[in-house]
Amino acid sequence: MVNTLAPVTTGRVAHGAAVDGRSRTRRRRQAVVAYLFLAPALLFFALFLILPLGFALLLSMSRWAGFDLGDIDPVGLDNFTGLFADGSTFLAPILTNTLLFALGTVALALAGSVLVATCIDKLRFQGLWRTLYFLPIVTTVVAVGNVWKYMYEPGGLVNGVLNALGLGSVAFLQDPDTALPSVVVVQAWASVGSAILILTAGLKSVPESYYEAAALDGAGPVTVFWKITLPLLRPSLLFVCITQFLTGLQSFALIIVMTKGGPGDATDVAALEMYRQAFSYGDWGTASAAAFVLFVVVLGVTLVQLWIFRRKGEDA
Repeated sequence: MVNTLAPVTTGRVAHGAAVDGRSRTRRRRQAVVAYLFLAPALLFFALFLILPLGFALLLSMSRWAGFDLGDIDPVGLDNFTGLFADGSTFLAPILTNTLLFALGTVALALAGSVLVATCIDKLRFQGLWRTLYFLPIVTTVVAVGNVWKYMYEPGGLVNGVLNALGLGSVAFLQDPDTALPSVVVVQAWASVGSAILILTAGLKSVPESYYEAAALDGAGPVTVFWKITLPLLRPSLLFVCITQFLTGLQSFALIIVMTKGGPGDATDVAALEMYRQAFSYGDWGTASAAAFVLFVVVLGVTLVQLWIFRRKGEDA
């Protein structure tokens, strides 16, 4: 008996192989086109992030005065060990001040932005209020720092209000005990506008049906806030926490304008120390090592924040 199915089967296999070949060729061409479109962004990423990061890593294990690339002298981990050697101020108070400054900024900015955003969500002319609170963001840090510096002076506005209330004057920026909290207040005030915009957008995404159901159940405003509003704002709160913490860790301009790290080392932070080591002392190796230590701290705290919020989301 003649097998008539073999030519048909062979033809189908050959046709399928041809189709697969054309599909692979099409996907390969699409990938090439995609990479061509991505090439400018990837080149920019490599030139302004990867290469500087690699050079900074090289400098962190070298000694260099910042002039001739031929003068780079490898020293291994000496720059890192020098940061934490006996007599070094990097761990305490510099890194301690940096963490306290960032944590204080997050606490004040988060509490203030949640309160203000919740209030704005109930008011009329919401666009106007958001704009007013956002104005410090578009104002230069130097201007903000100088204005608040004058307000903190013994004859400034803040002490004037305190004297009018009979509380007496406070040496905000001259006292080591009050200098860092005073700058934290300014940093939080200056950054709360962006947090308000993010949180108000998060509030708009909360379904009104939840609030209507809570009202039918007789829930009060406090219960509604803690049981409905705050849990549903968790993604926005996570974003605000991380961005505010990163801003606090990298704060430099505000501190150098208001206190220059003083009085003493009360407001000396990591970014200011990196600037001082590189541009005042010409020690680019120590400055780069300090930058990588700060990078590890930022990464660690960010991962902890992500873990905490993810765990709370699973528990909820």
